[in-house]
Amino acid sequence: MNTELITRLRPTLKNYAYNICGSAEDAEDVVQDVLLKFLDLEQSHIEDAKSYLIRMVINCAINQKKKLKKQVLNYPGEWLPEPMATESADAGINRKELLSYSLMVLLEKLNPRQRAVYILKEAFDYDHAEIAAVLDIKPDLSRQLLTRAKKSIGDPKELTGGNVPESFLTNYINVLHAGDMNRLEAMLNEDIVSISDGGGKARAAINPVHGKKSVAALLQGLYTKFYEDAVVRHGLVNQQPALFYYLNGVLAKCMIFTIKDGQVISAYIIRNPDKLKNLN
Repeated sequence: MNTELITRLRPTLKNYAYNICGSAEDAEDVVQDVLLKFLDLEQSHIEDAKSYLIRMVINCAINQKKKLKKQVLNYPGEWLPEPMATESADAGINRKELLSYSLMVLLEKLNPRQRAVYILKEAFDYDHAEIAAVLDIKPDLSRQLLTRAKKSIGDPKELTGGNVPESFLTNYINVLHAGDMNRLEAMLNEDIVSISDGGGKARAAINPVHGKKSVAALLQGLYTKFYEDAVVRHGLVNQQPALFYYLNGVLAKCMIFTIKDGQVISAYIIRNPDKLKNLN
C-alpha cells in the first residue's frame, strides 16, 4: 500500500473514527493504529483496501469508544464531544461529513455499537446488509440496534445547523454587552439547556442548567464576570453556529448554539483546553 493511497484515505478514516469516538485525538490514535496493523498484513489478498481499512477503523473506534465510556464515569462534571471547526482546512478530516454537534451530543446516550449502526445508516447511507458485514453481525440485529438508537435519541432532524443569520450571533453579543435580560431571555427557548465542559481544567458549571431564566442568568453572569474584555469571533463548529472567546490572544471558550424557530434551544460551552486545541 503506497504512501499516496494512505494520504488520500486518512481524512475519510479519521472522519469515521471521530464520529464514533467524539474525540479527535482518539480518532487519530485509532487511524494510526489501524494503518500500522494494515501495513503488517499480506495485502495482496485484499481486493478492496479502502473498504477493508474502513471496516478496521470502525471496529477499532467502537472498542476505543467503549474505553472512553468507562473514563467518562470519572470525568469531572459533564463530558461533551470534542468540537471541530467546520470552516478550518486543517486537522485532516472531511468536514462536509462531520455530524452536527447536537447530534454528537445526543449520540452519547447510545452504547458504542448502537452509535456505529446509527452513524453508518443515517450519516453514511449504508444498508443493513453492509452494516452487518462491517460489524460482523446479522442484518436483523443491525435493524434492532437502529430501532433502539432512534428510540433513545428521538428525531434530531428537527434541529437546525448552520442555517442561522450571522446577525443572530452579533445580536446575542450586543444583548449581553447591554445587560438586557429581557432581550436575552427572548432569544432563548423556554426549555433551553446549557451544558458546560471544563474537564476539571477550567471553571465550568458541573451540572446542566435548564430553563431560559436560569440559562440567561448564567450566560449574562459569565459574560459580565469573565468575558466583557474578550475578543469574540463567529464561526461554525460541526455545522452549527459558534462563538470563540479569546482572552489575551488565547482561546478560552467555545460556545456552540442549537437554534430552532429563531430561538436557542441548547448552548454547549467548551472550556476544557484539551478540547479547544483543534479550534485555534
